[in-house]
Amino acid sequence: MQVAVIGGTRGLGNWIANLLKKKGCKVTITGRNTLTGMETAKKMGVTYTSSNIEAASLAEIVILAVPIDVTPQTIMEVAPHLKEGSLLADVTSVKEEPTQTMQEFVPENVEFLPTHPMFGPRVRSLDGQVVVLTPLKEGPWYEKVYNFLQSENAKVLVTTPQIHDEMMSVVQGLTHFAYISIAATLERLQVDVKESRKFASPIYSLMLDMIARITAQNPYLCYSIQTHNRYIEKTQEQFINTFQELRDMILKENQEDFVKAMSSAAKHLNDLEAALGRSDKAISLLTEELRLLKSSLGEEVGLRHIYSGKIHAGILDEISADYVNLNRDRKVTRLKISNIEILSPEELLKWKNENFLKRSYDVSVVFPQNADPQVVSTTIKSLKDVVEAEVMDVYQGGQIEPDKKSVTVRYWLINPDARYEVEKLLQGFGGVIR
Repeated sequence: MQVAVIGGTRGLGNWIANLLKKKGCKVTITGRNTLTGMETAKKMGVTYTSSNIEAASLAEIVILAVPIDVTPQTIMEVAPHLKEGSLLADVTSVKEEPTQTMQEFVPENVEFLPTHPMFGPRVRSLDGQVVVLTPLKEGPWYEKVYNFLQSENAKVLVTTPQIHDEMMSVVQGLTHFAYISIAATLERLQVDVKESRKFASPIYSLMLDMIARITAQNPYLCYSIQTHNRYIEKTQEQFINTFQELRDMILKENQEDFVKAMSSAAKHLNDLEAALGRSDKAISLLTEELRLLKSSLGEEVGLRHIYSGKIHAGILDEISADYVNLNRDRKVTRLKISNIEILSPEELLKWKNENFLKRSYDVSVVFPQNADPQVVSTTIKSLKDVVEAEVMDVYQGGQIEPDKKSVTVRYWLINPDARYEVEKLLQGFGGVIR
C-alpha cells in the first residue's frame, strides 16, 4: 500500500511513517528542508519528495502531520490531486477547523478521516495508546483504519469534531496552560529545581516530571493548540477566575469556604479510590526499579535505553540514586536510571542470542538406565547462556555397563564459561562424562 506522510521528516509524522514502513507500506515523506528530508528518508528506507502534491497524487493513503496553523492550506493544496478512492487523514490536535476544510475541498470520490493520536513520538508502539477518530461519515477506509488500530491494541475513541475540541480544551488546553504556568513561576522565583527534589514528596517529584514532559514539547505546537481551539479561551477564563477566588479565600483567611471548595472539587473528580490507586502505582514505580537494580548488584543485567532503544548488558557493579555502572570486559558504561528499563531474563537471553557469537559443544555422558535423555537436554537448555540443546545419540553396548547408557548432547553457548555449569549439571544428574 502506497502511503504519503506530509510532514513525515520529524515528530509524530516521522513516527507514523516509521510505523507504516514496518507494517510493509511503501512510504513517501515530505518536509520543507530537502537535505534533512533526503537524509531522513535514506535512514528510514523510504522515499522523499519536496512536493506535497507529487506525494499525495500517488498515494492510497495521505496523512497530514503538519503544524496546526498550516493544516487547512495543506488540505486545500493536496485535495484536488488525491487519487479516486483514496483516504485523506490529519493528526492535528484540533478537529473542527480541519474537518470543515476537508468537507469543503476534498473531492466526493475521496474519503477523509480527521484523527487525533493522543500521544507523542516518544512512545514505542500503539499498544494501549488512545486514538480519537471524528468521522462525519463511516466509509470503507474508516473500517480499515479502525480495525488496524484495534489490531495494534490501541484504544479507539469515536466522537464528533465539536465534542473532541471541547474535551481538548481541558485535556490539553487547561493542562498545558497550568503546567507551563507552574514551570514559568519556578523560573521567575529562581527555584533550584534539582535542590528542591531533595526536599520532595513523591507527589512533588511526579508533578515535576509531568511538568517537564509538557514543557519539553514543541512550544509552537503548544501555542497553536491554545490559539486554534475556540473553546480554550472560556476554559482559561474559568481557570483564572477560580484561581483568584481561591487566593482571595486564603488572603482573607476564609477557611470555611476554602475547605468547602476543595471538598466539592474532590467530590466532582469522582472515584477517588481508583485515582488514589493509580497514583499509588505511579509513585511506587519511581522506587521499584531502583529496588530491582539494588537486588542485582554483582550480577549480569540487561538495560534498555528508553529513547534510543539501545541495549546495554554487563555486570552491575555500582549504583547510586541516579546512575548505574555496567562492566563488560573491563569497559564501564554509566547510565542514568531515569532513562533505562530493566530487561527480563528472557529478553536478555534473546538479545544475547541475536548479538553474541554462539559456539556448539558435544558431550557424551554415561547415565543410569532409567535416565530420560530429553529431560537432560531440556534442563541443560534452561541454564543461563545456553541457547539450545538437543540429544544427538543414545548408545548401549560395548564399553558401557549393562545397566547404563551413553547419551550424547549437543548444546550451544553464548558464553564459553557456561560449559562448567553444564558439566556440573550433568554430574548432578548422576552422569559420568566420558
